[in-house]
Amino acid sequence: MTSTEEISHPLFAALYDRVMPERLLLRPHREYLARGLSGRVLDLGAGNGPMFPYVDPGLEYHAVEPDPHMRRRAREAAREAGLGVDLRDARAESLPYPDDSFDAVIAGMVFCTIADPDAALEEVARVLKPGGEVRFLEHVRADGWRATGQDLLTPVWKRAGGGCHPNRETVERFVGHEAFDLVELERVRVGVFPAAPFVRGRLRRRAEPIGR
Repeated sequence: MTSTEEISHPLFAALYDRVMPERLLLRPHREYLARGLSGRVLDLGAGNGPMFPYVDPGLEYHAVEPDPHMRRRAREAAREAGLGVDLRDARAESLPYPDDSFDAVIAGMVFCTIADPDAALEEVARVLKPGGEVRFLEHVRADGWRATGQDLLTPVWKRAGGGCHPNRETVERFVGHEAFDLVELERVRVGVFPAAPFVRGRLRRRAEPIGR
C-alpha cells in the first residue's frame, strides 16, 4: 500500500475488539502512555480508541485515524469514555496541523501500519513543540531467525492485519532521527511471534533540530 491509497479494513476493524484482549494485556502500557500528560495532545493513530479510557478528560485531545471503520468505532469509544476528542480523517504522513502545535504525541501500535513511516516521523517532528514528547508503544523487528520469519510472513500478515508490518525497524528509525533525543526505552513482555518484541519509551523534540 502506498501513502496515497485509501485505507479501509472493515473486517479487521470488526474483529479487532474480539481478538485483541486490550485491557488484559496492554492496560499498564496504555497507562504509561497517558500518565502525566498535559496541554495539547495528538493521538497519531486512534484506531478504535483504545487510549481513550486512560486519558484525562481535561486534556485538549486530538486524534487522526484514516480508516473509516476504525474511526466510527473510535467515536463510540470516546462517547463511552466521556472524552472530548477532535478526531480527524487524516494520515500520519500528512497531518492537518500547523508547526509546533502539540505538547505531546502518542504512538500506540501505529508505526507498524503507516505506509511511509519516515514521512510520518517528519510530520511528528513538525507538529511537536520544542521540548515536547513522543510516547510510543510499538512492536518491532526481532533478532535472528525470528526476524527472517517476520520478513517471510509480512506480505500475508499485513493483508490479514490491517496493514501491519511485523518487521519494522522502528527503534532504529526513532533513535536515528535528528529532531529527537531518546529519553527512555524498555522492552516489555507483551506480544507473540510475529508481532513481537514490544518496546515502549519516550522521545523529546530537540529545541533546534539539525536541518530545520
